[in-house]
Amino acid sequence: MKQLESSDRRHLLAIARGAIEAAVCRGALVDQVAGPFSAALVEPAAAFVTIHEHGELRGCIGLMRFEAPLWLNVREAAAAAALDDPRFLPVAESELPALDLEISVLDPPVELPDPSGFVAGRHGIVVERGSRRALLLPQVATEQGWDEVGMLEAVCRKANLPLDSWRDPSTRLLIFESFCFGDGDPDRSASEPAG
Repeated sequence: MKQLESSDRRHLLAIARGAIEAAVCRGALVDQVAGPFSAALVEPAAAFVTIHEHGELRGCIGLMRFEAPLWLNVREAAAAAALDDPRFLPVAESELPALDLEISVLDPPVELPDPSGFVAGRHGIVVERGSRRALLLPQVATEQGWDEVGMLEAVCRKANLPLDSWRDPSTRLLIFESFCFGDGDPDRSASEPAG
């Protein structure tokens, strides 16, 4: 699992917040971001940015681009989470001061041949069948109080599949781990779980 120094975590949070402010206020990403970048930030890595407002989910978008630099995925995911999450209206400028950000840096997903190997809270899950696909981050299980079956059913529901589709051998399951940090904890030890 990718670990990041506290300075890198703070830098990514600043990039995400800047991208959200630029997208909301000007409708575009800022072409210039504060460099220089550490080696960890230019390494390719997928990322999700989750926005909360007053403790409630306000947007979450991720980019599963394992070939793009981490900082770029964070910047673009942050702007998309603010404007393009289909579950929510775009973030308004008046909301900006109340937003809390969380960034998840993902390891590449690996095939899960046996669902009994899934561990809720440790693994994120991807379900695929035909053209249907959905993903849930590891922390969703903890936030929702779900066990393994609850998380597997939830990802199937998100993909608009029957809840027990994860038991069907024709359904592809992938797992991944992620490193998660947010506005309230950019200096937290990398070994501590995100709350």
